[in-house]
Amino acid sequence: MKGPTLAKEKDLEISKDEIPTWPYLVRKEFLAAIICTIILIVWSILLDAPLEELSDPTMTPNPAKAPWYFLGLQEMLVYFDPWIAGVVFPVLIIIGLMAIPFVDFNPKGNGYYTFKERKFAMLTFCFGFHILWILLIIVGVFMRGPGWLWFWPWQEWDLHRIVAETNYDLTNFIGINSKSFLGFVLGGAVVIGYFFMGMTLPYRFMKARKSIALEKLGMIRYAMVSFLFLSMMALPIKVCLRLVFHVKYIWVTPWFNI
Repeated sequence: MKGPTLAKEKDLEISKDEIPTWPYLVRKEFLAAIICTIILIVWSILLDAPLEELSDPTMTPNPAKAPWYFLGLQEMLVYFDPWIAGVVFPVLIIIGLMAIPFVDFNPKGNGYYTFKERKFAMLTFCFGFHILWILLIIVGVFMRGPGWLWFWPWQEWDLHRIVAETNYDLTNFIGINSKSFLGFVLGGAVVIGYFFMGMTLPYRFMKARKSIALEKLGMIRYAMVSFLFLSMMALPIKVCLRLVFHVKYIWVTPWFNI
C-alpha cells in the first residue's frame, strides 16, 4: 500500500513555481469583480446614459451614429474606404484570431498567460484592443459631433459649424497627380514597400542575432505574424497621416483607395 500512497502524495505536491488556483487566483478574480461592479455602479449613478428622444422617421439625426460597439468601424470610415474599414479589417481580425493556435510556439502549452511568458502576444493584444478599438469607440461616442466633426468633450455641439479642411493624396506632396499612372506606381510602391521592408528588416535582424523565436516560428508562420502585425499598425499610421499631415490616400487606383 505504500507504493500507491507515495505516488499519490507526489502528485499532490505543488512545485515552488506554482500556486493553487484556490484560494489565490479565485480571491483576486473575486476582488477584481467587486471593484469593477463598484465602478460601474458609481458611473451609472453619476452619469446618465446618452439616450436621445424617440426616433422620428421624418428627421435624420446629425450626427447619425451606429450603436456604440460599431462606432470603431464608423470612425475608421474617416480614414479608409468603406470596403477596407468594413470588410478587410474585420476579416483580418477573424483570420488573426484563427491563426493564434497555429503561430503560438510556447512549449509550455495552454495555461501560461503571464506577461513574462507572452510579452509580444500580450502587448500586441492590449495595443490592438485598447488603442485601436476601445479608443476609436471613445472618439466616436464623445468626440464626433454634427457633421462628424471633432468636438472636445467641453465644447458645445454646433450644428452650423463649418471646418474648411483640405486633404491631399500622398503623391500630391511631390507634385504628382495621384490618379495618373505615375501616381499609381508610386503609391503602390509605398504600400508594397511598407510590407516588404516591414517583413524583411526584422527577419534579417532576428536571423543575424540567431533568434530562437525566429527558429521556432519558421518562414511561413513568421510571414503570417508579420503581415497581420503590419496590417494592424497600418491603422494608427494612417490615422496619424490624416490628422497631422492631412493625407487622404496613399495609393489611389481605379478599383480601391488606400
